[in-house]
Amino acid sequence: MLAILMPLAGYMIIKYYSKNAVIMPRKYYEPDSVITSTSGGKTVTDTVWHKVKNISFTNQLGKKVSLDDLKGKIIVLDFFFTRCPTICPGLARSMKKLQTSFVSNDNIVQFISVSIDPEHDSVQQLRKFADRYKANHDTWWFVTGDKKEIYDFALHEIKANVADPGVDTAFIHTENFFVLDSNRIVRGFYNGFDSVQQAKLVRDIPILMLEKDRKAPTVFSDFIPLLPLIFIGIGFVVIVTYIISRKKDKN
Repeated sequence: MLAILMPLAGYMIIKYYSKNAVIMPRKYYEPDSVITSTSGGKTVTDTVWHKVKNISFTNQLGKKVSLDDLKGKIIVLDFFFTRCPTICPGLARSMKKLQTSFVSNDNIVQFISVSIDPEHDSVQQLRKFADRYKANHDTWWFVTGDKKEIYDFALHEIKANVADPGVDTAFIHTENFFVLDSNRIVRGFYNGFDSVQQAKLVRDIPILMLEKDRKAPTVFSDFIPLLPLIFIGIGFVVIVTYIISRKKDKN
């Protein structure tokens, strides 16, 4: 009994304590929909979270870029304009610190600063602003584009006015950095001037990289349900081995 129960108990203990071993950043906005379906007499609920739509920009190098170019990456995004005298330079310094934090593994995260003043922020202005903060042009884009598309993106996709209710929707200027996971779901917003929130952001990025799509098939997803049977099998083998050894000792 001990040979069977101990491995099984070990499995249950590991399963219980590992369930919340890593606390994932939550999904901040309300889901787009909740789908309920019934299969084999069992009701399954699937939450469909808001996925930020693709948008195309022109970056500080004059290159056409889009969110679709960043598959598999975490995105850290803010809104700025190059003529801003106070807030934007401070946010840029904070973003530069974030970029430096991931200099050795910059393939996991992309930083994007979106101009909210595209009429004045030309490619040359963006390049000058980026160079002022010694930005790595590959992993930190300063981008411009169509003003209406940018504002629709900020309000309806990133939902900057929800994260910061005091923001002026006619001129979107917020101190927040917005984080999108590899599925482009907003997983948090962090004040760019708060050192505690910035430290949390640095910790949350690699945690989000650990998260996998629970619908994606993996070897382990098929293997884990068999663990109780495997542990019981191990226990059975131990018992049989013990009985055989006892018989040999008697003989």
